[in-house]
Amino acid sequence: MAQTIINAKEMVWVLDPNQPFAGPVRDGGIIVARVSPGCWGAMITPDYPSGHEVTKPIAVEGADVGDSIMIRVRKINVLSLATTSGTDVPQEGHFVGDPFVAKKCPSCGTINPETYVEGVGEDAIRCKKCGAPVHPFLYGNTYTILMDDERKVGVTVPPQVAREIACDAAHFSALPPESKQYSANLMARGDLPGLIAPLRPMVGNLGTCPAVAMPSSHNAGDFGSFLVGAPHEYGLTEEQLRLRTDGHMDINEVVEGSVVIAPVKVKGGGVYVGDVHAMMGDGEIAGHTTDVTAEVILEVKVLKGLSLDGPIVLPRACDLPAIVARRSEEILNRARRIASLYGFEVEDEALPIQMVGSGKNLNEACDNGLKRLSELTGLSLDEVKNRCTITGQVEIGRLPGVVHVSMLVPRKILEKVGLWNVVASQYDYACQRA
Repeated sequence: MAQTIINAKEMVWVLDPNQPFAGPVRDGGIIVARVSPGCWGAMITPDYPSGHEVTKPIAVEGADVGDSIMIRVRKINVLSLATTSGTDVPQEGHFVGDPFVAKKCPSCGTINPETYVEGVGEDAIRCKKCGAPVHPFLYGNTYTILMDDERKVGVTVPPQVAREIACDAAHFSALPPESKQYSANLMARGDLPGLIAPLRPMVGNLGTCPAVAMPSSHNAGDFGSFLVGAPHEYGLTEEQLRLRTDGHMDINEVVEGSVVIAPVKVKGGGVYVGDVHAMMGDGEIAGHTTDVTAEVILEVKVLKGLSLDGPIVLPRACDLPAIVARRSEEILNRARRIASLYGFEVEDEALPIQMVGSGKNLNEACDNGLKRLSELTGLSLDEVKNRCTITGQVEIGRLPGVVHVSMLVPRKILEKVGLWNVVASQYDYACQRA
């Protein structure tokens, strides 16, 4: 029986449509999830084949293939007190093909070996079978950031403080009991002390289950491309990679009050969440940021018949780019006066959406996002490009290959695809004509 509220506790590393989903949650119901940190904690845990640990996908009542699920982010409550992050340096001999997935003991050769912790630092994680240190990645430039009790601001700490934190790493990470990853704080690194970073919590991996099994960190066109022809059990073909749902977006507008509209590619959808960041700039230039444990509250609603290839993001109004922000009455009246001189109409009812695109690089990601917009709206690709140039723009979610393409979409098109009321509600626009 479907539940109105589901408490998501179980964690997974691989998104597998052939495994049973949790739930179901009712259409219009609530998911309350306590999620473990993404990226570095999972990356230094050789036992499991992913760079993320996320919640087990949850079925949504009534969600069928060809529908979409509207996911409203109602709350993000950061629980970690400290986290460690930085640039990565993959270590040859410690993985096969992909250091996020096929992690290998360099001594005995075991793939995804069981491990244990001995001390702190980059050699602390060791193979249970032979005792050798296993580190598919080493850190490059590295920082540990300590947050205040109210989780309003973080400050990067010097090495001696980072080492104190490392000695109680899991406590400072606030790892959930269900989590199986090691705390990134074990690394005891503080290369960049004294930086002040106000918190702006956002969700990096949020969406629905792909229609093919893949590590949760690779559910996007850039990381997913590492799976194509890969020499491990999660290797995919190019055709199979198209079954992804691009949940791993790392778009920093996915904050409290935002909406993600995710495609349903398997029955029930399989909504999952993970990889919460305390703060992140556009592009996630270092490749990783401040991964934290957090409580995330989501509201889910099935949008019947809305067939999408990838997600749509509806940021908060205050986070919209100025070029797609709601036109003032003064601007609208000026435009109407120009049109009235020559007897034509203006598009005075249009609202913004952001289409996610992903690919091996930013060019491919842009092409993917524009193509998805064209398919959704029925407009030609060239017209979409023009609209996205003068009434829209492209922003980088994550390097090397996730973008979100903003475009003002006319009311008649949004009504045709069933999105007008959804978008109008997000931006407090009158849903019905007077």
